[in-house]
Amino acid sequence: MTQVKSLVEKGQNKTLIPMVILTVLFFIFGFVTWLNGPLIPFFKLACELTESQSYFVTFAFYIAYFVMAIPSSWVIEKVGYKNGLSLGLVVIAFGAFMFYPAAGVRTYILFLLALFVMGTGLAILQTAANPYVVVIGPRESAAARISVLGIANKLAGFLAPLALTALVLSNMSDYTADKIALMDSATKNEALNALALQLQSPYIYMGLVILALAVFLKFSPLPEINLDEDGHVEHLNLFKQIKGVLKHPQLVLGVITLLMYVAAEVLAGDSIGGFGKQLGVYGKNGDFYLKLTSFTMTFMVIGYVLGIVLIPKYVSQVLALKFSGILGILLTLLIVALPSTIMVPLPALPQLPLVIILVALLGLANALCWPAIWPMALEELGGYTKIGGALLIMAIIGGAILPLIYGALADAINMSNAAEGISETAKSGNQIAYLILLPAYAMISFYAFKGYAYRSWSKN
Repeated sequence: MTQVKSLVEKGQNKTLIPMVILTVLFFIFGFVTWLNGPLIPFFKLACELTESQSYFVTFAFYIAYFVMAIPSSWVIEKVGYKNGLSLGLVVIAFGAFMFYPAAGVRTYILFLLALFVMGTGLAILQTAANPYVVVIGPRESAAARISVLGIANKLAGFLAPLALTALVLSNMSDYTADKIALMDSATKNEALNALALQLQSPYIYMGLVILALAVFLKFSPLPEINLDEDGHVEHLNLFKQIKGVLKHPQLVLGVITLLMYVAAEVLAGDSIGGFGKQLGVYGKNGDFYLKLTSFTMTFMVIGYVLGIVLIPKYVSQVLALKFSGILGILLTLLIVALPSTIMVPLPALPQLPLVIILVALLGLANALCWPAIWPMALEELGGYTKIGGALLIMAIIGGAILPLIYGALADAINMSNAAEGISETAKSGNQIAYLILLPAYAMISFYAFKGYAYRSWSKN
């Protein structure tokens, strides 16, 4: 933890106070974001969806980043970074409150709308918070600072599925597909309505806590920052800012890389539960598959801890990203190639298929991508840092697109297997569909080996 100590000693209160506040915010980011994993199989059952339809959970949530990133940048331009953070929390709380009426009528489109609103709030928060983290201390240790915040984010990601399962979904064994199939129409409708209503209280309480944090942040000692102190860019209109920032290859290629990374991270965290359910990972209470997202988050936390210890003293941000890309490629090939029947005994846990453990290990491959890509992409942007940050936030749309493609591909392969009489557990569409991760990790590898160093389009 030498990097944490260094941050405190060098920056003292100038860095420490913002880091403490930002750590709390990143915990909120993680908790809200990684609730989506267990919600996918939950909505698939409660709203009677197909595999591909259930992945609209991630689409509705992450598409908000793409749609709202530029407007978020404009909002922050008007109200400032500190007020922007507070406003983002208010929007998230409003989205959480929308779960109450959505659960009351058990309407999938209303749940998706609520998730879009929560994603909008997070877009505002991320647009403000990530450039903040980069500029409050030395740039060469930015990845270490982001790793500190990443631990809070992924710790929340570890706790969120466990909390939702314990507080809301602990009786999922009463709502298995086999039991639902035996019910008549009226009984089934009543049972699924009762299941959906279990989401109301937790999301109301979560919204109230987030509102309280918004008020605290408003009156906190978090300082305001100005990324364009010399006024070189802030007088330009949005079109000219975008035109100017697109002249920087390290930013443009960084946006593409971040898009592919987020797609890989979201897919690894949000698909593992459905994959585990398909492979029969139920546990004693019939709900263990809902907790599998926590396994992916555990490996991400391990990766972030390694980042704090190793970057930049022993390992550069660039080398860390190279490792991430290569490890991701290797794990993806193993996930698709190995049979799902190979089981691994674990102490105090149900036996898990090896391929499930490999999907969780993708968390380790993904952990250092975000903290490495951000400072590499924003390097030498000067006054364009704000609009560059907004474009990087737009890249989070990767979390909306790839899981949706994964769900559709898995559905298509599973239906083809069923038509041909092929056993699902032998090599299911869910397993084969992980091949779509290969382009993501290939792009990460390219950016780490070459793309980040480009400074002019004409010379590349």
